[in-house]
Amino acid sequence: MVAEYSAADVERFASEPAKRPGRTEFARDRARILHSAALRRLAAKTQVEVPWESDFARTRLSHSLECGQVGRELGFALGADPDLVESACLAHDLGHPPFGHNGETALAQAAAPCGGFEGNAQSFRILTRLEAKSHHNGEPIGLNLTRATLDAASKYPWTFEVNPKKFGVYADDEPIFQWMRAGRGDEKVSLEAQIMDWADDVAYSVHDLEDGLVAEKFTLAALTDAGEQREVIAVASESYLKDASEGEFLAAFDRLTSLSYWPKAFHGSHRDHALLKDLTSSLIGRFAQAAEKETRAHFTAPMIRYRADLMIPREQIVEVAILKAIAAHYVMRSDAAQQRYLEQRELIHELVELLLENGDRYLQPTFHESWERAGSATNQLRVVIDQVASLTDVGARTLWASMKGTR
Repeated sequence: MVAEYSAADVERFASEPAKRPGRTEFARDRARILHSAALRRLAAKTQVEVPWESDFARTRLSHSLECGQVGRELGFALGADPDLVESACLAHDLGHPPFGHNGETALAQAAAPCGGFEGNAQSFRILTRLEAKSHHNGEPIGLNLTRATLDAASKYPWTFEVNPKKFGVYADDEPIFQWMRAGRGDEKVSLEAQIMDWADDVAYSVHDLEDGLVAEKFTLAALTDAGEQREVIAVASESYLKDASEGEFLAAFDRLTSLSYWPKAFHGSHRDHALLKDLTSSLIGRFAQAAEKETRAHFTAPMIRYRADLMIPREQIVEVAILKAIAAHYVMRSDAAQQRYLEQRELIHELVELLLENGDRYLQPTFHESWERAGSATNQLRVVIDQVASLTDVGARTLWASMKGTR
């Protein structure tokens, strides 16, 4: 049974009565995100594998949809509103720029003079300012979502000053951020945001494994080789779970590869694909159910907002870290990927420079007013960063080529 949320939870920054009766406020939020241009653009943004190099690899959109399904069911099982949790999952990657996390790295460097760039802070900016849906007193207010939905989509509810590597809001978006936090003086993350975060980790760790196998970046046999395991563990320890011991990682490898549904090999046949799909489904169930069971052991209903925390068994945290590290080691850290990443970062930096040189000539019309009202070079840079971040992978290359051709 879904718990009752308060009037403050379903409040919007600007009051907008429903156009038709019968839907909950959280159902309205989900619809607004599903119909947003920002969500559609994720269809042409890289997840891990370059999506147009094959017909199989996930895009940032398909990942977000899968994350939404995992989060929705886990949230419902714990008594949280499923539309609210799914909305947070659908929205969590809206701010990701072209070329995935590699593009995020390049934009963070380019945006240093105007307060940096972070995909989560950009997602909040899209939801509360950039997406064209609602206005208040002549100013854009994005999708004008409910307080609880915005908060659930906020993975890092703090500013650049608190943590310049991972933060959830830029300085000029703080007023609506403070409204969203409703006077909270801490940095606690809501239960729904914790569910979104775990659903994200589960979805991409499992599906990146699947995409990497299908793309022949590694074999299942490699994952049982002691030398290969040590290389993956080094990545996991460095990038995903610094406090885990080698023994914990080795035990996680053993648990995963000993599962009854872990395939012995993958050669691309129809049967192999079916077995691989059974693996991904079973792993998602393993990770979601473990979190549900552990949370229920610590908290009682109603498990919503700040009345509970998502509890995840240590063994499953380590297992997910191993799965993340497999994709990182064999896909993202490969020599071919590193060369591609360098070219992508150079393109992003040059694109930012070209847009700054040309004023609003190449900006999309939705950014013209922001450019005219910028008032300073710092604010103009933020407008350019917003423009570049909104582009798809193909859109970034097309705009760059167009601007280079007119030089």
